Amino acid sequence: MGDNNTNTALKSLSQGSGKTLVLLHGWGMNSAVFSEFLPFLTADLEVIRICLPGFGLNSDKLPEDYSLDTITALVNESVPEDSVVAGWSLGGLVAQQLALSYPDKIAGLITLASSPCFVSNGCWKGIEPEVLNGFQRQLARDYEKTLDRFLAIQAMGSASARQDVKTIRQQLGALPSPAEVALAAGLSLLETVDLRSMIGRINQPTLRLYGRLDSLVPTSSIDRIHELHPGADTVVMPHAAHAPFISHPQQTADILLNFINNLTRIDRYYS
Repeated sequence: MGDNNTNTALKSLSQGSGKTLVLLHGWGMNSAVFSEFLPFLTADLEVIRICLPGFGLNSDKLPEDYSLDTITALVNESVPEDSVVAGWSLGGLVAQQLALSYPDKIAGLITLASSPCFVSNGCWKGIEPEVLNGFQRQLARDYEKTLDRFLAIQAMGSASARQDVKTIRQQLGALPSPAEVALAAGLSLLETVDLRSMIGRINQPTLRLYGRLDSLVPTSSIDRIHELHPGADTVVMPHAAHAPFISHPQQTADILLNFINNLTRIDRYYS
């Protein structure tokens, strides 16, 4: 797959100071998608943004086996000890796997509009398989149109949907375009990864943040996820869709900071 350029660690971007928060982006995106969200965090935190393998700053770093375990291991090399890791959408799958695979390193887990399993299956609600299949077929013909369609679905339901898509589109251009192989492999991860039987073993303090208007992680799945991971804090933002940090940056930042500050107070109490 590609050039197998994995000899060096993944590149990352760091701003701010304080407790370390690592941000992981979603499918088709890169770390620039968090650019306008950063000012709401960096007065209190050191924020490290890591582009997933094959995306953005790391578009040239493609493992031969683009599996969740492999890309999580690569991301882990760039995650400092005692970090809180927040993953959006596909990045949430990586964040959950980081918490499972490296429990002594990850101090806290945050998922943003994410799930342990993105695809509808029986009574489990998510993205319909034929929708992801359609993305795969379209991707082979036109990445730009596929991304535009995916962005439109993500923003669907948000009162600021048109502006949300415009904002994301503008931000993505700041970093290199993704590798086609990573795009196809990333869609396959959304289609095949199922962590439902594993998330109950996540012991780190966890915040799961959702948008009530999200069509990719529907509200009907939230109670099911909580049943599988009852120790997690669950917050549903009533007016947000799949990109709450874009449509409601201040509210999203307040929720994240409250969670992280509580972790810091607990650390101080027991130290």
